[in-house]
Amino acid sequence: MADARAPGSEPPAGVSPTEHPSTPGAGASPIPGAPQELFAQLFESDNPPVIGLRSLPVASVIRQPSIVPAHAKVHPAFVSETPAMAPPAPTTLQECGLSLMQVCDLLLKQLYLGGHQLSVEMARQARLPFPVIDEALQFLKDEKCAEVTSSDVVGRVSYRFALTDLGRVRARESFEQCRYVGPAPVPLEHYVKQCLQQTVTGTACNIDALRNGFTNLIIHRNLLEELGPAVCSGRSIFLYGPPGNGKTVVAKGLGRFLNQHGGEIYIPYAILAENSIITMYDPTVHTATDNDDLHGAEMGGGELAQNNTQRIMHATPPDLRWRRIKRPVVITGGELTLDMLDLRYNTTSNFYQAPMHIKANGGVFLIDDFGRQIVSPRDLLNRWIIPLEERVDHLTLATGRTFQVPFEQLTIFSTNLDPRQLVDDAFLRRIRHKILIDSPGREVYTAIFQLACEVRNLEFCQDSLNYLYRAYYDAGHPPRASDPRDLLEIVVSICRFRGLESQLTEALISEAALRFFAKL
Repeated sequence: MADARAPGSEPPAGVSPTEHPSTPGAGASPIPGAPQELFAQLFESDNPPVIGLRSLPVASVIRQPSIVPAHAKVHPAFVSETPAMAPPAPTTLQECGLSLMQVCDLLLKQLYLGGHQLSVEMARQARLPFPVIDEALQFLKDEKCAEVTSSDVVGRVSYRFALTDLGRVRARESFEQCRYVGPAPVPLEHYVKQCLQQTVTGTACNIDALRNGFTNLIIHRNLLEELGPAVCSGRSIFLYGPPGNGKTVVAKGLGRFLNQHGGEIYIPYAILAENSIITMYDPTVHTATDNDDLHGAEMGGGELAQNNTQRIMHATPPDLRWRRIKRPVVITGGELTLDMLDLRYNTTSNFYQAPMHIKANGGVFLIDDFGRQIVSPRDLLNRWIIPLEERVDHLTLATGRTFQVPFEQLTIFSTNLDPRQLVDDAFLRRIRHKILIDSPGREVYTAIFQLACEVRNLEFCQDSLNYLYRAYYDAGHPPRASDPRDLLEIVVSICRFRGLESQLTEALISEAALRFFAKL
C-alpha cells in the first residue's frame, strides 16, 4: 500500500523536531470530554453500529440467461437509504473543535512557508471559513507575531500578513512540535460521529442491484443469493474454496457494487487525537468526487470581489476539511504484517499516518490469500478478534497513549487453504458469513469458456470443450473457473509463434492442456 500523503509542505532544512515547543497552550485539549467517554456513549447504544464499503475496477455481469437473466430489470434504488450528510462548516472557533493555539500554530507554519499571504488565502489553505481564523490572526497580531503589510477596502479578509522576527521564532517552534501543514485536522469526536452516519448496512441491495457489481463475470445466481444478505448485514465475510475459482474477483465485485451504487461518504484530511495529528485522506486509496466543488470554492476564495468576499465571510456547508469520496476498497495479500495495522509515525515530521484498515472505514477491507502472510494466521486472527466483535479498534501513539476508532467496514477474508487449519471456532463465530466458492458445474464452466473465447475473438469450439472434460475433468481433475482464460492464452500464444491466425481447435486445446496440466 502506498503511504498516505499529508497535504502541504515541510519547512526548510535545518528545522529539527523537539518533543514540546515553548508555545503556550499547545497541549490544550481541542474539545472538553475524554474520547473514552464519547465512545462509551456511542457504542453502548441500543442500536448497533452499521458499516460501510467501496470498490476498485474489476471485471464482472451475468451472461447466460440460464444462470442469471441478463435482461432482468435493474432496481433503480442503488444508493443508500440514509445517505451520509456532509459535515457542516464551522462558524466559530469553538465549532471548529480546535483550540486557539492549535489554529495559531497552523497559521504560523503557513506564513513561514508562504511568506506574505492574504488572510483569505490562509483560510483557504486551512480549509476553514474566515470567521474561524480571524480570531487567531488577531491574536497573532496582538502578540507581535504577525503584522499587516497591506490591506484593501474590503476589510480584514483582504489584509496581507507577514511574520515578524518573533513570529518566525514561534513558527520554528511549531515546526519542531509537528511539521504538518495543510487543511486543519478534525477532532476525533467529529470523525467518530461521521463514521457512524455513513455505514452501509442501510444500502439498498437486491439481486438486480448486486448484479451490477459483476459485469462481464459469469456467476451463478445462487452465489448472488448468498452474497446479498452478507452485504446487507455489513458484517465480515469468509470466502473459501479451491484455488482458481474467483474468490478475489467476487470480493472485488462486492467492492465494485458498493463503490458505484453504495452512495458517497466523507473522510477528513486529518484527525486530531490525543493532541496528535493523524492523516486520513489518501489519494491512492480514496477516489474524491468533490473536485469541481473544491475548485470552485478555491477560485471564489482567491477573488476579492464583493460577492466572493461574502462567500468567505459567511461560510456554508460543507466543511472543506472533509473530502467527499466513493466508498473505498483496500486490498492486501501475502505482504500483510502486523505493523501495517498500526499507526505509522514519521519521526522527522512528528505526525502519523492512519493504518490501511482505518482508511477503509466506510468501505471494504479485503485480506486476500489469507494464511499465506509472513505473520502467522493465529497472530493475525488475534489482532482482529476485538475489532470484529466490538466494531472498534485501539490504536497506540508513540507516547504509549491509546485511543479508540470505529472499525466500520465490510471485512472480507479470502483463502484457498483449509479453513479448519487456519481458524478456530471462536474466530469463525465472529465471522457471520462463510461462503464456499467451489469448482463450477459444466453449465457455468461452458458459459465461462464461451465468454473467454469472445474476449479473445476466438470462435467457440464445442469439440475442444468436450475434449477437456473427456481427458481431464471427467478423469478426476476438478475444473477451475480460471482454466478457460489460462488455456486460451496458451492457444493464442501457440498460434502467434507458428504464424497462424488465432483459432480454437481440438488439436490446439489438446496441446495447450498437455502443457498446462503437466504433472510435476
